[in-house]
Amino acid sequence: MTHRQFLQTRISRLEYQLLRPADQGPVLVLLHEGLGSLDLWKDFPAQLADACAAPVLVYSRQGYGRSSPVRLPRPLDYLSQDGPQELEHVLDGLALDQVILVGHSDGASIALAYAARQDPRVKGVVVLAPHVDVEPASVAGVRRTVQAYTRGDLHERLRAYHGSNLEGAFHGWSDTWLNPDFATWNLHTALPLIQVPVLAIQGDNDEFATPAQLQNLASMVSGPCRTLLLEHCRHFPQNQARARVLELIDEFRATLDR
Repeated sequence: MTHRQFLQTRISRLEYQLLRPADQGPVLVLLHEGLGSLDLWKDFPAQLADACAAPVLVYSRQGYGRSSPVRLPRPLDYLSQDGPQELEHVLDGLALDQVILVGHSDGASIALAYAARQDPRVKGVVVLAPHVDVEPASVAGVRRTVQAYTRGDLHERLRAYHGSNLEGAFHGWSDTWLNPDFATWNLHTALPLIQVPVLAIQGDNDEFATPAQLQNLASMVSGPCRTLLLEHCRHFPQNQARARVLELIDEFRATLDR
């Protein structure tokens, strides 16, 4: 693993790491969840790089980890507008010419929204516990997380990863998902524009979504889409079914080389 580095984009300074940079082929670009960061992926990026023998880029979006702070409130369309625009700045700034997007939860939404822009650098998309629209289960999951943050130890556990960005990271996520006007947010018009292959993975006990997310995704994208509902798995397939997820991503990556 290379040391943590920082990329200055047009509007922010983002922390990132590039693993196995000398390996050939598309770079696997990891997009974290709504409370995530570079460090919260823990050892998954390194294991993914080794499993695929491929370079992996992981970064913290603005407002997370050690990246620049973000001004609140976030716009309600930040998953389909700000996040993809920031991703484009990252790809440009690091001069990446072939990528496979790997997004988890909110990061999956950003990956799909960006793939809909039909950037030729994107060769495929992997989404883990994706959100393509807002379900009651999603809102209920966010409410439970807010309770854990205000009444439990989640606040202090997240502080170790976000530092001075903690309040912005948490409220930028929770306040958006709990805003009544966000209930109509979706990617339904974007999904038909996705032509590259998609691999979508969800846990059968996902506490933030139902299998309808996979069904909607598969029925709306224009390109090939494989969906898998993993048994005994919740909202973090990359942690709760690590070996299987690594295997699936490696298989998916290999199909893109054919």
